[in-house]
Amino acid sequence: MLAQASPWYVHALQRTTATPAEPLSVPARMEWTTRPGSGPGAEILAPDLRRKRLLELGCGPGHNAAHLATRYGAHVTGVDLVGLQVRRARSHYGRLNNLTFVAGHALHYLQASDERFDAIYSVFGAIGLVAPELLLPAITQHLKPGCTLAFSVPHPQRGGRRPSTDDRPGRDYVTLPDRTRLPIARWEFDAERWEKHLGRAGLWLASAQEFHDARHGLWPTTLLITARKL
Repeated sequence: MLAQASPWYVHALQRTTATPAEPLSVPARMEWTTRPGSGPGAEILAPDLRRKRLLELGCGPGHNAAHLATRYGAHVTGVDLVGLQVRRARSHYGRLNNLTFVAGHALHYLQASDERFDAIYSVFGAIGLVAPELLLPAITQHLKPGCTLAFSVPHPQRGGRRPSTDDRPGRDYVTLPDRTRLPIARWEFDAERWEKHLGRAGLWLASAQEFHDARHGLWPTTLLITARKL
């Protein structure tokens, strides 16, 4: 019921209605930003991803997970809240080896799992949409020592917005394929506040990069964080 009541379910439903879920060719690179082709690729996850175990929190239609599984032979698990998205990801890439898609809440998945990963990542996914004081410690428990958490979130200053001045979520919107906007809660932190939350969870901030997309004005659109388990 949680998934079906969410704007993400409505988004997936509209996308599924508008375009068929069919096998796709695997993307040539990993994308972290709103502008394809900009920013780093998969190399920020680890120096060598061959046969590594990776977890994506909020995998959507599975493009990044498919790239990692195919290009590097990594064993990738993609988790998404919305079952429709998982079905779509399986339709696109279910034929590939080393790739598993799971429907479920990111936090609940972590709480129920005993697996440890060589890297965990989120691209406009669960991080920022689930309370960080709960999600980040759960991520830490499933990262191997010295390994990387990487996540991109909408930049807190996009469109002239202001970052959150406390630890509460702010009001944001999901734009659906039909251009309708539905409200959501999002934790809109700048890099300094993310660093504090990461530190409390036992993670060390390694880098914070911001990226622009000229299609969306002069303000930065993406904040990309990498952190490592202490």
